Amino acid sequence: MRLKLTLALTIVSLSLFGQTKYSNEFMNIGVDAAALGMSNAVSATSSDVNSGYWNPAGLVNVEDKQLALMHSSYFANIANYDYAAFAMPLDDRSAIGISLIRFAVDDILDTTQLIDDQGNVNYDRISLFSTADYGFTFSYARRLPVQGLNYGINAKIIRRVIGDFANSWGFGLDAGIQFESQNNWKFGIMARDITTTFNSWSYDEDAFARVQGAIEGQNQELPEASEITIPKLQIGISKSYVFHYDYSLKAEFDLNVRFEQNNDVISTSFASVNPALGFEFGYINMIYLRTGVGNFQNELQIDNSESLSFQPSFGIGFKYKGIQVDYAFTDIGDQSAALYSNVFSLKLDFSAFR
Repeated sequence: MRLKLTLALTIVSLSLFGQTKYSNEFMNIGVDAAALGMSNAVSATSSDVNSGYWNPAGLVNVEDKQLALMHSSYFANIANYDYAAFAMPLDDRSAIGISLIRFAVDDILDTTQLIDDQGNVNYDRISLFSTADYGFTFSYARRLPVQGLNYGINAKIIRRVIGDFANSWGFGLDAGIQFESQNNWKFGIMARDITTTFNSWSYDEDAFARVQGAIEGQNQELPEASEITIPKLQIGISKSYVFHYDYSLKAEFDLNVRFEQNNDVISTSFASVNPALGFEFGYINMIYLRTGVGNFQNELQIDNSESLSFQPSFGIGFKYKGIQVDYAFTDIGDQSAALYSNVFSLKLDFSAFR
């Protein structure tokens, strides 16, 4: 029982009162199994309802209403990650989209009141709570007078809730551009949190007082009430090929840039760069095979040496008329501690049902 109590306190402590260097990281996991199967290397080619996440400039390619849904589970189904998005054109030069992301651990046992002041164990004092992160995004995209050049912007509202213990509101902006040349080369730049997304927290001080001394030497002061998410860039270049009319190949190379020093394969005091490479092979615009590699990290070993790790990915997809179903598997060979393993997504294009 002491183990359960410690576990519950640890979960609350890490969520509530831990370090917040990487704020709103749930917004960086990614959406759409098709993109995840290509190791997220899609900033230049994203051109559907999911562009609201990957690069809002791609929304101008939406010809009719589109709906996307995705679900995946992490940490042996303890955490659930859900995503829904909708997009539609406004006219032949602009489009809008909305999306919602929820990352949550539900039904956590709160055993902080399990033992009363007299040292008695009372199971009736156990309650349940959830910790959930929500990201709501409104996107707008428009074609520019320059042939092949589009831009898009996102306005994001972040809501984070940890039971009755704490909650926060946040707001931020993204911006993206895409350019397609006449010889099928595509370029994209996605700038996330360009205004440094800001989160403001409020805490239940009574709840904090109950766990303040539960772990000796920790959690002695309330954390800061504000978090700032630093900007990030995703820069991509892509080329598409068609063979014998029925076969197609799309390849994209992306650079993911964070303005901080970490263990990415390229890291300086100014910025760190993590490359990603993705491929998609298509047959008659119906069946797709995808693969990619990314998340290159310099990992420190026990003997203080460094080794290069990476995260491969694999995916398949099937599209018939306006229905597209995709699957991605991204933890092949345990080359890295992947955040996800099996991902399924669904996309509906309403133009096919008219």
